[in-house]
Amino acid sequence: MNKHGHVLNGLLLGIGLGFILAPDGSVETLRMIVAVTVPVSLGALFPDIDTEFGRHRKTLHNLPVLGMFIAFPFVFDNLHYVWIGVLTHYVLDVVGSKRGIALFYPFEQEYGFPTGVATKSQYTSVVTLVITATELIIVFTVVYGAGRYGWTVPAV
Repeated sequence: MNKHGHVLNGLLLGIGLGFILAPDGSVETLRMIVAVTVPVSLGALFPDIDTEFGRHRKTLHNLPVLGMFIAFPFVFDNLHYVWIGVLTHYVLDVVGSKRGIALFYPFEQEYGFPTGVATKSQYTSVVTLVITATELIIVFTVVYGAGRYGWTVPAV
């Protein structure tokens, strides 16, 4: 996926997550949208820093990097939601682009789905929107389906 797609995905996902986590449409919803959209968007852009150093779609596009971002809020109590942006970046590159990513770097094998399009394709925005909508449906289902089992989503 291209940078435009990652920015679009991060912004739309952040806004959608804000509404899912605080659906009442109040000032709290707006606060949640900002609290989620900024870190998700930054996380969605982070993996492409490896275009300037290292090897693109390898150095920062792998499971150990994602693991560090997932652990960060637990260890340092900050950077909440950045891991979601990093994860969605990976999803876009694996599902939405032809090339895929090296999930187990330093092993060179790149993993991708046959559903992807070229990064310069006229369909990248459509693919980005479909993937983003799918991600939001999954999150909605998890957040509101989890209540049936007594689970709750922690507030920010």
